[in-house]
Amino acid sequence: MSHPAPYLVRLADEITRQLGQLSDHLSQLPPPQAAQVIAHVLDPDNGVLGGVTHLVATGSVFAKEQAERGALPAAVWLALGRASNELGDITLDLDEHKDTLQRVGAQPATAAAKPPAPAPLVVRRRW
Repeated sequence: MSHPAPYLVRLADEITRQLGQLSDHLSQLPPPQAAQVIAHVLDPDNGVLGGVTHLVATGSVFAKEQAERGALPAAVWLALGRASNELGDITLDLDEHKDTLQRVGAQPATAAAKPPAPAPLVVRRRW
């Protein structure tokens, strides 16, 4: 049986390329369509962010096993575990806004006769 690593490296490269294409297209979309795409990407169960979070968590499990064997430094496992936890937290934070994005995405592009009032931006800091 051949080793699947070269295929999987090519697959990772292709996914990265497609994410770049998605970003390029997203920047050109009208706001309602962009909101639809963003809502789909951020979906924790079926979206890109959920998939990346799961991938990093899987990498963390691999790194833990390899660190226990002495094949990888423990710092690699700890960094992947931290990244997995932080991505999970970010996914949960963004999931709170999924309904808003879907609602904006469902509006027709010409529905607003009067533009919405700008909202003040608030910076949240975690201490």
